Amino acid sequence: VEVEIAGQVAKRDPELIGRAVLKGLLGGITAEAVNLVNARFVAQERGLELVINTDEEAPSGYTNLVTVTTQAGSGRKIIAGTVFDGIPRIVRLRDLHIEFVPEGHTLVLSYEDRPGMVGKIGTILGRRNVNIASMHVGRRTRRGGAIVVLLLDEDVPQEVMEEVSKAVEADFAR
Repeated sequence: VEVEIAGQVAKRDPELIGRAVLKGLLGGITAEAVNLVNARFVAQERGLELVINTDEEAPSGYTNLVTVTTQAGSGRKIIAGTVFDGIPRIVRLRDLHIEFVPEGHTLVLSYEDRPGMVGKIGTILGRRNVNIASMHVGRRTRRGGAIVVLLLDEDVPQEVMEEVSKAVEADFAR
């Protein structure tokens, strides 16, 4: 697990931020309670290494930015976040730039962007009485790989998520 801390927040306590990341990553998958005191120990027990990098110069456009990269085998996942006006925001998922407030019920899909995908998603969720509070799309090129984050008023049952995933031929759905 690599944590990059950039901007003013890099001058604070990077170790505490790293431990908070471990707590968040491990908290939902271990039977043992994970807290800021034991987070590094629990990670080490599971063979996870924490690397913290700091840079007091934040990337363009951000006062502060925390980027977390996890690597398991050939799989690499990246998420980056910041705070605007006191509200935490995700600004990057995987290799795509996207901005949203991480709250409530969230459905994330990754697929090849093409006409009609947003309509398919909305139709399926509407038919299942799931209301979309907001939708955020990130992509690198036209009709290339895209990621869509839907903030929903209700939780999505597994079978609905699978139906949406199949309809857009998603390579990732959570």
